[in-house]
Amino acid sequence: MGRHIISLPALACFRVAAELESFSKAADRLNLTHGAISRAVRLLEDDLGTALFERRNRAVFLTDAGRRLAQVVARGLGEIEEEAQRIKAEHADAPVTISCEPTLMMRWLIPRMPLFHAAHPTADVRLLAGGGPVSLGSGIDLAIRRNDFTWPETYLSQHLFDERIGPVCRPDKAGEFFGFNRMNATTMLLHTRTRPSAWTTWAEITGETYSANPRQDFEHFYFSLQAAVAGLGVAIGPWHLVQDDIRAGLLAAPQGFHADGSAYVLLSAREPGDPSTATAFQLWLGALATDEARA
Repeated sequence: MGRHIISLPALACFRVAAELESFSKAADRLNLTHGAISRAVRLLEDDLGTALFERRNRAVFLTDAGRRLAQVVARGLGEIEEEAQRIKAEHADAPVTISCEPTLMMRWLIPRMPLFHAAHPTADVRLLAGGGPVSLGSGIDLAIRRNDFTWPETYLSQHLFDERIGPVCRPDKAGEFFGFNRMNATTMLLHTRTRPSAWTTWAEITGETYSANPRQDFEHFYFSLQAAVAGLGVAIGPWHLVQDDIRAGLLAAPQGFHADGSAYVLLSAREPGDPSTATAFQLWLGALATDEARA
């Protein structure tokens, strides 16, 4: 087997020194010392067995061999840098798949996605509905979850916002469903199988009991919220899932909202940092959650 050629760092130093025909200027551009540039060039000359520069009166001039090598090195390293930039761009624009709990995705995330796309028009973000335990890396890059389960210790979790819940109903039904800021015993409670303890948690927060109230059960959380919008009864509404409807006048929260001890987090397999769509989304989502918490 043939002998490997000189190190790339030495060639990179030689490339700049040849372009500027100055070790001192090359050192300044590369943020190195004059001695480091000189040693890199000497390494090349020793390896090639010929001088690449003439050294006269503290100045350096390319020899014929140095000039030929400089042309090849500039072309070769330039192609390497161009290809590296192409690979980096491909990685930065790679699609990212985000798993999000269905109701949160429908009622909070999707309505805010135009803000992300306005800031990152070329980003390819794919949303996937899902809840509970998640396997990152197997087609899923990031996951937005309520912290009601244990995830692998290798996952990184970014706190988004605390969960705050409260009874919600159609505004024109508030007087019928509530009296003196308390739930009437005849009010229909809207339950959901995907969060069966919602009313129990609210009872623990307020100290009230609702066992005598009639109830209607729905398969998914967003069905119970839509039933509340329709005026069928009162549902437990997390603030982030109903804030848009409250602002639009579709829902009211006669008893306000209180923290239930849980929170939403963004799960990832690695720290954000590389210039990728996943990093852009992590930073954007964190900023969005912070801004809404201050509002």
